[in-house]
Amino acid sequence: MPKTVVGLFEDPRAIDAAVDELEALGFPRQEVRTMKEPASFDVTGVMSFPRLDFEADLSRELTRIGATIPEAEAYVEGLRRGGALVFATGADDDVEAAGVILNRRGAVEIEEVTGSEPQLPGVAHQNMTPMRNSAVLAGRVRQPGGGGACFFVW
Repeated sequence: MPKTVVGLFEDPRAIDAAVDELEALGFPRQEVRTMKEPASFDVTGVMSFPRLDFEADLSRELTRIGATIPEAEAYVEGLRRGGALVFATGADDDVEAAGVILNRRGAVEIEEVTGSEPQLPGVAHQNMTPMRNSAVLAGRVRQPGGGGACFFVW
């Protein structure tokens, strides 16, 4: 079963060093993807909503690999705020090492919340109680010791 680690970076400039380190670890370039929100969205027709289409496609892809809907929404919101995502797919040991790299390079932690709105670091939400100290959340294994990289098995 493939395993993917995903890291959200608030500063998109930080992803270059993370990708360089992943490639130095031996990850093939086709197994490491980065994503930022496009600067502009092409309109493809009268009923085109390009930004919404992009966000829906990203959410669908994230939930396909095991993210919960609130987690996928948090990643989309992170991109809206100018952040960037790094995905690395591979064997268990390689992906575990990639997660360490992403965490060391500054991947932010995404917390699933009991409400319908995602919890992002540095964003105050009223009436929300974050779920903490959970070992497994809907296909994502939360690694002990914190860190922002999330692991998905699909």
